[in-house]
Amino acid sequence: MTAPVGIVLVSHSTELASGLRLLVEQIGSEDVPVATAGGTDDGRIGTSYDLVLKAIKDVDRGGGVIVLPDLGSSVLTARTVLEDHPRTDVVLIDGPFVEGAVAAAVTAASGADLQTVADAAREARNVFKL
Repeated sequence: MTAPVGIVLVSHSTELASGLRLLVEQIGSEDVPVATAGGTDDGRIGTSYDLVLKAIKDVDRGGGVIVLPDLGSSVLTARTVLEDHPRTDVVLIDGPFVEGAVAAAVTAASGADLQTVADAAREARNVFKL
């Protein structure tokens, strides 16, 4: 069996990231590692460089990691972390936060590789709700 792709959810809100993690874990699989980097180090609204870096390390099982930010400074923070710690097996995703996370989790649970999981998260923006 190949190593699973890890998923990092980066949000301004601890609660938003934690809630999405619960949803993703129920839809995905226990075999797909998911971590959150929500809020600041002291629990306020915002983003934390250290929490993003820790979350990447926590979900890394050797299959690569996707980092999915919600908006604004979470994107900038995630981008800065990846610029400071460049790795070809960690991919920043420009995709919808909720739909992208769900698509990534389902795809990763099927045993897909990093590129396929990243593509699924990005392509979730094209799925109509109505």
